[in-house]
Amino acid sequence: MEQALIRLMCFGMLEEITGFKERQLIGKQDTDQFRIWLNDEFPELQKIDFVIAVNRKLINQNTVLKNEDEVALLPPFSGG
Repeated sequence: MEQALIRLMCFGMLEEITGFKERQLIGKQDTDQFRIWLNDEFPELQKIDFVIAVNRKLINQNTVLKNEDEVALLPPFSGG
């Protein structure tokens, strides 16, 4: 199986924690695998409630990642 090239973007405090706003990743097949990688690379993210968007849609379950998908880490936000 060909490994997907994913565009990863971080916003707000998540950019400060990871040290980047945007980077490319290879080899993450789904968002569960992606979260495991995040926790290994950036353990401080485990203390923050953040959401993941895939191709600008918020997800709340494991999602398959395809080549050239865009994954965004969004910090906690509040609305009124």
